[in-house]
Amino acid sequence: MQNLGKRLKNELQQNNKIKILHSTSWSLPIHSIEVEYKPVKRTKMDILMKMMLMAFQKAEIAEAEQLSELLLVEQLFVEDLIDIMSRTGLIEKKDGLFSLTNKGYQQLENGIFEEEQEVETQVVLYSTTHENFLNGNIKTAMDGDDELAIYRYVKEGYLDVELSFDKEQVIEALQAKHVEVKEGDVQVVISEIQSTTELYVDDIPCFEFILHNKEEDVFYARVWNTLLERWDEKLENALNDKERLAWREKYMSK
Repeated sequence: MQNLGKRLKNELQQNNKIKILHSTSWSLPIHSIEVEYKPVKRTKMDILMKMMLMAFQKAEIAEAEQLSELLLVEQLFVEDLIDIMSRTGLIEKKDGLFSLTNKGYQQLENGIFEEEQEVETQVVLYSTTHENFLNGNIKTAMDGDDELAIYRYVKEGYLDVELSFDKEQVIEALQAKHVEVKEGDVQVVISEIQSTTELYVDDIPCFEFILHNKEEDVFYARVWNTLLERWDEKLENALNDKERLAWREKYMSK
């Protein structure tokens, strides 16, 4: 971490109009959240499935044998597809006859077959300071590094607060981890968020620099977030809003 701090300092000093007034480091709490979600596989509906659904829609069919004779398709294929469509909720039997469910009507209209997959889990990272999920790899302080103070504007009681998340926010966090895939006509997407469980909190190091642009006479902060591996505009803006006037008073009086 010390080498990273030196590299960042050298990078900032490349601009001779910029003077580093102060540098420090501190830690930002990051919550690891386990998400259980249900994916669904979407494929272009094959012609036989379409023909069978249309037949169930328009004709009175009670047995696979009838449909096999109607469509001139081997009965074994028909039975397999009836089993799949029953299991996935596209058709049902009412009064001894096959009929389409609302789901069956919708998928026939769209021409897309959707099949629910087994529940999966992923761990995503949440920052109460950013009020958002962050995508990156946690890099905690190394042995031998000084223990870092917690970010001075962290939300009060962040260790005790019960976190709750908007469904779309969680889906976006999962999408950032590329859990949704598309290969040819096959697409796997998230259909439902089943649960979110907080596992633990890690403190990730951040490097703060207070700078003065001598040419423009502007004081401002740069903050390197080691989780994101980039300058963190959200943290920088928060420090600028809260402390810029104090920096001017402190450093211009020297």
